[in-house]
Amino acid sequence: MLDAGHQLSAAATRPPQGRGLAFWLSLAAAVIVLDQAAKLYFNARFSFGQRVNVLPVFDFTLVYNRGAAFSFLATEAGWQRWFFTALGIAAAAVITAILARQGRRAQPRFALALALIMGGAVGNVIDRVAYGHVVDFLLFYWKDWYYPAFNLADVAITCGAVLLVLDEMLRMRKPR
Repeated sequence: MLDAGHQLSAAATRPPQGRGLAFWLSLAAAVIVLDQAAKLYFNARFSFGQRVNVLPVFDFTLVYNRGAAFSFLATEAGWQRWFFTALGIAAAAVITAILARQGRRAQPRFALALALIMGGAVGNVIDRVAYGHVVDFLLFYWKDWYYPAFNLADVAITCGAVLLVLDEMLRMRKPR
């Protein structure tokens, strides 16, 4: 039987345990719920193309995107719907496998980035399956220049991608 001193020193030498797969999947699920709730709100309250000015550079609007980022492939005959659906499902499966393999050893910034990307990807997959297009409602512009409208899933994917790049840059700077 170990005394209290041995138990304390053994606990102090163990590597810290991080969050597990369930936590990161729950975070991805929260992104999906927020994204879908916002899309349901805008679908119910706005008509297609309607805009409501919020700030001199920002409007709420309701538009649909049959393609991917920046309406990439939006004018195609319809195959892109299933291509981007399969791509989103594959991304979610790969991310789940990575997080499961890393378990509680996953670095928090890396795991957060993956959870955000997965939540955003699944949020847009749900739209493609349910509606045949992605619902977008956030529109930024300056004078005659307009950034393509986007949604909360896109925000999560972008934040996740930025975190992945930041994580890699910080990891490269660490001494070995």
